[in-house]
Amino acid sequence: MATRYQYETSPRKLDPNIRKEKKKQNIKVVKDLPKQDIKLSKEQKKKHRKATLLVIAIFAVLFTISYRNTQINEKFNEIQNLRTELSSLQKENEQLQVTIENSLNLSNIEKQAKEKLGMQKLTNKQTVYVSLPKKDYIESATEKVEISDTNENWFQKLVDKIFNR
Repeated sequence: MATRYQYETSPRKLDPNIRKEKKKQNIKVVKDLPKQDIKLSKEQKKKHRKATLLVIAIFAVLFTISYRNTQINEKFNEIQNLRTELSSLQKENEQLQVTIENSLNLSNIEKQAKEKLGMQKLTNKQTVYVSLPKKDYIESATEKVEISDTNENWFQKLVDKIFNR
């Protein structure tokens, strides 16, 4: 049994004469026409214009969508920043309320009065009692009080002055 294994690493070489014949058959020379000789018909010009306008329109739509998305992202970021600022202000407000409630405690007020202001509780020697007579201190009105209606307009006031004279 004869085996046809190839033990070499390089491929077999082709006959160089065969390659040259194939290349000559496939190559065709195309003569380039100058651009002046190529004329487009009116239909081709219209198609070209329509294609150009369509590309411009698509670009404009995509640009508009992109611009709107950037604006939406900016507003979203602004809202997020404002929310974080709001939450921090709310936390600070709650802490201030707790501080105020703690400072309004009677024992805290008394402690601060003693420490900061140097105040002391009254003793029995410092207490002075004042006796007041049971006389009524309200004086009765001696003048007549007129209540004027401030809701009247200027025409009503004029009519009242004319008929009251």
